[in-house]
Amino acid sequence: IDIETHDISLIPFLYWPISDQQAPLSPLAVSKVNSYLRNGGMIMFDTRDAQLGAGSLNGAALQRLTSQLEIPPLAPIEPDHVLTRSFYLLEVFPGRWAKGQLWVEAPSTLTSIEGAPFRNLNDGVTPVVIGSNDFASAWAQNPQGRPMYPVGTGARGERQRELAKRFGV
Repeated sequence: IDIETHDISLIPFLYWPISDQQAPLSPLAVSKVNSYLRNGGMIMFDTRDAQLGAGSLNGAALQRLTSQLEIPPLAPIEPDHVLTRSFYLLEVFPGRWAKGQLWVEAPSTLTSIEGAPFRNLNDGVTPVVIGSNDFASAWAQNPQGRPMYPVGTGARGERQRELAKRFGV
């Protein structure tokens, strides 16, 4: 997707891999992305650098890229978030890497219904998800249907890949 030229208003979800070579957004792109987020679009920014730890160049690139975007306050995902209660009931959110933190819209209010906490934010949907686990590499397959990148080792790696796919869904 080219944010400058494509109509993103009909795309419900964008996966946006970040690199330290990320060009800044033009005023037109900033306007289009902000409108997209205000009108129900969801973007997953992936710095793909969980294996490097804090302070990576991709993290700095993400900050530069998003500095003009209207992103709500973010917080690490909590156990009651809608993503944890989806069809797959996920507790972890791995990609090629498994240790990165997942960030979502911070809860403004928590309410309890029948003893189960839930979020009362935009039907529980965050407009922005930020992670660093290199999700697309865990999903990628070659034309023969084989994984393109290693994920973990042995059976643990295949379980991690399966969880990455479930998270992607």
